[in-house]
This record gives sequence, structure tokens and C-alpha cells, in this order.
Amino acid sequence: MQFIKMQGAGNDYVYVDLFDTPAPADPAKLAIAISDRHFGVGADGLIFIEPSEVADARMRMWNADGSEAEMCGNGIRCVARYLYDCGRVDAENIRIETKRGVLTNHIRVDRGKVTGVTVEMGTPILHAEKIPTLLPGDPPIDVPLMIDDCELTVSALSMGNPHGVFFADSWTDEEVAHFGPVIEHHDAFPQRTNVEFVERISAEECRVKVWERGSGITLACGTGACAVVVAGVLSGRFSRRVLCHMTGGDLRIEWKDDGVVWMTGPAEEVFRGVWPD
Repeated sequence: MQFIKMQGAGNDYVYVDLFDTPAPADPAKLAIAISDRHFGVGADGLIFIEPSEVADARMRMWNADGSEAEMCGNGIRCVARYLYDCGRVDAENIRIETKRGVLTNHIRVDRGKVTGVTVEMGTPILHAEKIPTLLPGDPPIDVPLMIDDCELTVSALSMGNPHGVFFADSWTDEEVAHFGPVIEHHDAFPQRTNVEFVERISAEECRVKVWERGSGITLACGTGACAVVVAGVLSGRFSRRVLCHMTGGDLRIEWKDDGVVWMTGPAEEVFRGVWPD
């Protein structure tokens, strides 16, 4: 099986082009094996690039633990970059079908070179039942949450996948590693959740550390950056344009007045290879 490894702000996935080849029989099992950083290729998960009846392509993704996820913001940028580079599309506006719906990607080109991708990420889901979360509020903003006898404050929303956003003056790597898995599996999130640990720098800038549902600590999360900005706007911390410094790179997020969130960031090829059947 031929594959291509790509990354967006350090959030890396193994991509498989299925336009001309059949899909592997057990993608969950494959995701676990190929994502292993010691015995596999090494990645945050696996993404299939498939034909679509309603868009230029369809994206399906599995986390490193084999669970299928609804959406990946860094992943969809890389899919768009791949489709553009390999000539499967001949336009700079690329529509990709996801479990979040069909999302439009704008390839940014300077002097013939792709410099990044801007994605229309859709409108945030703010009703607790649809996030889903058992926390109070529509959406739950700055809600107390007890974790190991420690009271933290969380804001919850969905960008097609659930997020719990935590603001503090600082977050250590040890705190992220400790609180991340506990919050991911907390009873308040019946479908588990992604977790963002945020340090506000100003109304237009922040630092974010990520614990991704099904993958653990990752260097970036595109839907997570979007969730951070939405939560920051709703809580009065941010303006509608924010530069998010993720561990692996920067993402620029804008939540426009019409309710749609836009994300701009890098999408880079790492290498290509062949995975034995």
C-alpha cells in the first residue's frame, strides 16, 4: 500500500489515496499499526482520501488508537494540498467531504509555490446536547469541573468534534499529560473530548497545548484552535481574529460575523513510502 506522510503545524498523519485502489479491509487496525512511532510509520493517525459524489474528494480519518473521528482541521488542509499538488484538482478552491459536511479549502500560492491553506471550518456547535456534553449551558462557558479534587474551569463546544477548552496563566507539559486523559474520558463528555490548554497573551494572540481524543498529546489541533477562539470570544477574552501558537507551529483563526470560522495554516509533505500488506 502506497502512502504519503504529511503534517500541518506538526500534527502528522499518514495519508492513503484511494481514488484508484480499494480501501484496506480493517482501517482501525491499520491506523493503530501504522501510527506507532516505534514499530510503524509514526503519526497522530490515518487519513483516507477517497472519491466523493458531492465534492472534489472525501476525507475519512482514524486516530492513533483506531477510533474514527469526525474531522481534523490540520488533516483537511493536507488533503487539499495533496489534491492540488498531484493534479487531481485544477483549481485553487477545493471542496472536501467530511463527517462535518463539505468544507471549502483555498490554496494559497505565491510565485507558483503553495504557502498554506485557508479552510472554511463551518459554524461552531454550541448546544450542549449536540456537542455532546453534560455540562450546563448552551454553550457551557467557564463552567467549574472537578478533576482529581482540583477545580478547573472549562468551556465546551464542537467544531464537528467535541472540545473542552481550559484557560490559565500557564500550563506545564506535566499538567497536560496528567489532566488530558482524565478530561478526555470524563463523564461530562459522553463521546470523550479533545482538550485544549490555553494561555492568553492578548486579545489577538494565545499559546495552546493539546490533548487529542484518541491520540494523546499532539503538536497541534486545527479544530482545537478554532474551538479555543470561539470559547475565547464567548468568554470575552479574545477578538475575532487570533494567532494561535501551537507547539508545532502557528494557526490563524478568524470567527467571522456570519458565524463561520476560518483557519489558515501550513500543510507540508514529509515523505512517501510503501506499507506492506
